[in-house]
Amino acid sequence: MDIEEESADNRETHKNHDIYFVPGLRRGLLLLETVADARRPLSVSEIARRLSLTRSTVFRLTYTLRFMGFLEEVADSKSFTLGPRVLNIGYAYLASKDIIEVSRADLELLRDNTNVSAHLAIRDRKEVLYLSCVQTRSGFLSNLNVGTRLPAYATPMGWLLLSDLSSREIGLLFESSGFEPMTEQTPKSVAELMGKVSDAVVKGYVISRGVVEAGGSTIAAPIFDRNGKVAAAIDISGPDTAFDMTQIETLDVQEVVNAALRISARLGYVPKR
Repeated sequence: MDIEEESADNRETHKNHDIYFVPGLRRGLLLLETVADARRPLSVSEIARRLSLTRSTVFRLTYTLRFMGFLEEVADSKSFTLGPRVLNIGYAYLASKDIIEVSRADLELLRDNTNVSAHLAIRDRKEVLYLSCVQTRSGFLSNLNVGTRLPAYATPMGWLLLSDLSSREIGLLFESSGFEPMTEQTPKSVAELMGKVSDAVVKGYVISRGVVEAGGSTIAAPIFDRNGKVAAAIDISGPDTAFDMTQIETLDVQEVVNAALRISARLGYVPKR
């Protein structure tokens, strides 16, 4: 990411509000995003290169963020990872999301009716962010816990969460993506991804086998807000052995779709007649 690159809208906003805009704060927040996106420790030199900043500027930023607990220095490596204070803010954000509380009872009922772990997620740019996981009472426990992030292009919930975007918006969002495969069924291009999103829109749900991981199945459905926009998505997912394959495309799908509609209704959504 080049810290100097900005959209026309952002440049106009800064021009009109220079008196309020704090460049140093922006640099610090972009630095945190850069370390988070790397998913490994980054040195001052690496951060400086990624943000097109001087090493001295990055040194001051990392010093301040480490002092405040937003960064941690990895012992003997002079590199940095996110600190615990970032997690505190993340949990505070999740706790403030009404949809988590609103959906809890329906996720538990969905879990009980299908005997498979149920999840709630939203889209954060190009990723699916898991907000809730209701574990099955028996069998295999889900490893998709709160805070898990997966690429939206490679997951059924991601296809549903992208369905509010136009083809052009999806193309722009993923034009520089490498489409790193999670399984053999991962879309390999923007065109393939758009096909998955289009199918999800037509059906109103997604049934997948071996998409997120080999030997696993998922049934996902969208959650709409009062404006009819896709606010989130839910799914049940687990190993193939957790599903009764004789009813996965009938009873199980209906359970997931009905749960999604109930949650949507609580958010004020009224289906079009």
